[in-house]
Amino acid sequence: MRFLFTCGGTAGHINPALGVAGRIRELLPDAEILFVGAEGHMETELVPREGYELKTVRISGFQRSLKPAKLLANVRTVGRVISAERLARQYIKQFRPDAAVGTGGYVCYPVLKAAAALGVPTLVHESNALPGLTTRLLEKRMDRILVGFEQSRQFYKRPDKVQVTGTPVRVDFRGADRLRARRELGLEAEKPIVLAVFGSLGAGYMNTAMEGFIRRMRDDGRFRLIYATGRQYYEAVRARLEAEGPLPANADVREYIYDMPMVMSAADVIVCRGGASTISELTYLGKPAVIVPSPNVVNNHQENNARVLEKAGAARVMLEGKFDGNGLYDAVTELLYDGAALEKMHKASLSMGVRDATDRIASIVLGLAQEGQEKKKRP
Repeated sequence: MRFLFTCGGTAGHINPALGVAGRIRELLPDAEILFVGAEGHMETELVPREGYELKTVRISGFQRSLKPAKLLANVRTVGRVISAERLARQYIKQFRPDAAVGTGGYVCYPVLKAAAALGVPTLVHESNALPGLTTRLLEKRMDRILVGFEQSRQFYKRPDKVQVTGTPVRVDFRGADRLRARRELGLEAEKPIVLAVFGSLGAGYMNTAMEGFIRRMRDDGRFRLIYATGRQYYEAVRARLEAEGPLPANADVREYIYDMPMVMSAADVIVCRGGASTISELTYLGKPAVIVPSPNVVNNHQENNARVLEKAGAARVMLEGKFDGNGLYDAVTELLYDGAALEKMHKASLSMGVRDATDRIASIVLGLAQEGQEKKKRP
């Protein structure tokens, strides 16, 4: 069988595709898998690293502005979409996939549109609570629409096409265990741990707040903090904090967290953004969270995702501009030492997680591919 995957832009779009492709490769070692991504984006690094062939198209997103420069950029984007669809048709005709799968990013639109037009069974997975522009544009052309949240069904015009599968997490999260993670990381078995992370590059507002948070820790040794500043902020954050004296012994300030599944497993409370992949990881592990959505995401996806968890009792949401380091410290420590609240949030989070999301999606993709093979046999 042959499977085409398309995804791009962020790890949140790429990792689910890699997870499903990996599961298909486990189930069908002889399966042929091709990825199509956007030229110059993160998938050009992540996909080949996992051993998959990747072809690219040139694509860009639409600008939501009426400024002349933005309008001109949108004209160029339209041209790129047309060219990308034409090139995608060539790739598809050469590869002849039995099914085509998209997991997010602008590149999905021209590739899945081309696949559907060529009669290839297609599906798109939407990991955000609300459908993005790409998913909305593709909805009527898809054979299946997979979503991460039960609450998302209401936002689609064809609910009969919608299946709730959850969002796949990286394979390293499987078998995660709090005490084992602490042992392997060399951390105390019982001392509370707070993990704070806001993306690989970091976030200016949150780093300022975390500096205030750490200042409060100078007189509080009750818990341990593991905090990733992001690559572009690390040196400046360390310099400002160390200018005031040595860092608290219980504050582990890092540039980046490479062993994220292990560190997340060890934590009691996680302070983070509200991206779809992060949400799926939180609910997979059942971790109580204080979520600070990025205000710079199109369609406010992160806050919408976070509010779903908040409504279920699995997280608390704080908005940028509404707090400082002291406010964040008070909110986190209040939660950290409220055992009943933590347990309630843990159960609520677990109830929202779909631990077999990868298997569910792989099964649907395989079924779709069988349909594709049957189509090819028809005269």
